[in-house]
Amino acid sequence: MNRFKQDFPILDQQVNGKSLVYLDSSATSQKPFQVIEAVEEYYKQYNSNVHRGVHTLGTKATDGYEGAREKVRRFINAASTKEIIFTRGTTTALNLVAISYARTNLKEGDEIVLSPSEHHSNLIPWQQAAKATGATLKYFELEPDGTLDIEKAKAVITPNTKLVAIAHVSNVLGTVFPVKELAQLVHQQGGVIVIDGAQSVPHMKVDVREIDCDFLAFSGHKMVGPTGIGVLYGKEALLEKMEPIEFGGEMIDHVDLYESTWKELPWKFEGGTPIIAGAIGLGAAIDYLESIGMDTIEEHDRQLAAYAVEELQKVEGLEIYGPLKNRTGLVTFNIDNVHPHDVATVLDAEGIAVRAGHHCAQPLMRWLNVTATARASFYLYNDEEDIQQLVKGLQKVKEYFGNVFG
Repeated sequence: MNRFKQDFPILDQQVNGKSLVYLDSSATSQKPFQVIEAVEEYYKQYNSNVHRGVHTLGTKATDGYEGAREKVRRFINAASTKEIIFTRGTTTALNLVAISYARTNLKEGDEIVLSPSEHHSNLIPWQQAAKATGATLKYFELEPDGTLDIEKAKAVITPNTKLVAIAHVSNVLGTVFPVKELAQLVHQQGGVIVIDGAQSVPHMKVDVREIDCDFLAFSGHKMVGPTGIGVLYGKEALLEKMEPIEFGGEMIDHVDLYESTWKELPWKFEGGTPIIAGAIGLGAAIDYLESIGMDTIEEHDRQLAAYAVEELQKVEGLEIYGPLKNRTGLVTFNIDNVHPHDVATVLDAEGIAVRAGHHCAQPLMRWLNVTATARASFYLYNDEEDIQQLVKGLQKVKEYFGNVFG
């Protein structure tokens, strides 16, 4: 995979006098020339609004925007482009479902089931939906290594379970949750399942029809695409019954002084001027990822994560969180007696970018019995040399704080 590193111009630089080692792709991925140039071409050559104009630039912009929707449909194997809603990102997509679907369909006595490892974006919207409807929040029990036992999950999902919301991959633990099996369980009880795909769609082939999920949310910026663009996939039958939550131009069919009607799917959920450049950039990102192959990317990320676990276990006083095997491309850890923010600061001095904090998963931090952790996350442009540089950087962390407090 080393040959792909040269596609990412930002990686060819020094930080604090050291060659940049970027290990924060779970927060946001870097962008290849192909994506940057696609966005630049739109602004330079056919910048125009979509759907409204009949002039040449407007037609080309519309073709680019709707062409990107078809690329997304194919990428996740949705049945129709009607099922692909462009949003600002995963957070917006999840909130759309929580407001438009959950608040309309749930009532007192119904249950919403989550995992304690959820990102705040897949937790707070359901807290608010429960408060608004009288529904009850329930949680799966995690195993000590942060995995989910599907047999135990069966006992949590009942006839009162109307909605399950869960990340496909934990942004802290790297755990790959059994979403296909969970979908079968919740459907047997007549409920729906919402999947946060922010950490899975960039790293593995996700087929919404194979999983049989009802909703899937993900972001472009985590899959080498632009910031500010995301996707909500929803089954057409469910989206048809849902009301939009933003109103204005683009999403209307007919407007009178006292009543209005909406456009058909998917446009009824895309009020206002849409994220045109972002969608075109996302389409270019999908082209780029598909040129490599999602199976290739998944295998690379898993192998690199396994190598990182192996090497980091050699660092004395370092604790790794989550499963040691069957994880995607990230490793979250702490070093004895060193705050993760201090770990990240020393690593930054060595040109190594990692994330430190609670990772928008405070309930999970409490489950781990820590206040914060450090996280190194990998993607197709990382290699074993990057892991070796991380290990060397962590040894410097230990040396520095050993000298300070020793």
